[in-house]
Amino acid sequence: MKKILVLAFSNLKHDARVLRQLDFLKEKYSLTIVCFDAAENSEYKIVKIKKTNLTLIRKLSSAFFLLTRFYSLAYRLLNDHAHVKISLSDEKFDLVIANDIESLPLAFEFKGAKILFDAHEYAPRHFEDKLSWRIFFQGYNKFLCKKFIPRVNAMTTVGEGLAKEYATHYPVKPIVVTNASPYFEVPIHPTDPNKIRLIHHGGANHSRKLELMIEMMNYLDERFTLDMMLITPPIANSKTKSYISELEQLIKDPTRIKILSPKKPHEIVPFINLYDVGVFLLPPINFNYANTLPNKLFDFIQARLAIAIGPTPEMAKIVNNHQLGVVSQDFTPQGLAKKLNQLTASDLTHYKNNANAVAHQLSAEQNEKIMTDLVKQLIG
Repeated sequence: MKKILVLAFSNLKHDARVLRQLDFLKEKYSLTIVCFDAAENSEYKIVKIKKTNLTLIRKLSSAFFLLTRFYSLAYRLLNDHAHVKISLSDEKFDLVIANDIESLPLAFEFKGAKILFDAHEYAPRHFEDKLSWRIFFQGYNKFLCKKFIPRVNAMTTVGEGLAKEYATHYPVKPIVVTNASPYFEVPIHPTDPNKIRLIHHGGANHSRKLELMIEMMNYLDERFTLDMMLITPPIANSKTKSYISELEQLIKDPTRIKILSPKKPHEIVPFINLYDVGVFLLPPINFNYANTLPNKLFDFIQARLAIAIGPTPEMAKIVNNHQLGVVSQDFTPQGLAKKLNQLTASDLTHYKNNANAVAHQLSAEQNEKIMTDLVKQLIG
């Protein structure tokens, strides 16, 4: 059986995209996953790593190397994972799947293996809205992309916008593998015309401006309630970890707005199936946000919900083409509230039925063939 190493500098308990990669491949290949954390699983080998401990000296040294463009030295300080190669020294892999640019240099340490790079974001403009990131990390990410992307054997990414941008700047033609969720067989939840339940779920960080959806409730009529199921990664900085508390302080009416604890990826769709509308308002403050096509959109579809979003192009294309819900004219709370206030119970039932009609078509199972065919081309 051919052997595949999957590199993901993330917590797999909440990394739905990487979990889907494993599900696609575990039947035909022997898998080893390197990650920060994961649920124990007998179907593949797990090698847990720790996020690099950035002591004051290491931080100062990293900052110096980043500013002076000694990017290779900066990478070694920021990603101290040499022990991974040592711990797997007796293994010979046919393929390494590197998730995101941070793991790509490590992939090339495993000689003889083909390299598949899966870009979850457009790395050169990841957090371009932040001055500190532009000063320290934009050049660094561009360096990693320029050095390593031309050497990969194949590349995938999450949407057309990112694929086109990578192809414009690097000698690659990324294959799109969307963040589509696995198909779920769930019922269409009946709509109560007097109580329309909105749900948002996902990561909690300041750049996503989640407070806009809380503000939106000020402009919605009394039919609407909003639940937000939010997660903060354990490796997040203290500012990010405090964000949920900041959001809670903005809630003036806890009977209409609640913040819920997160669910595991496979629990999300059955849980949110009890709601009416999946909502997501994300201002395009950077390139990746302007071109996002996130897990949650596909979770909404699998949960047979109506969808309410801002005019993010790739999301709006899916919602409009399949008549799955409403797209606001702008990214303001007032704009999305205006669209929601116009909805009737009949509208919501129509959108839910349409979600049901395309649930198979827009499921992860459609991506599985793309992924498995690509891997077969690479290693047989």
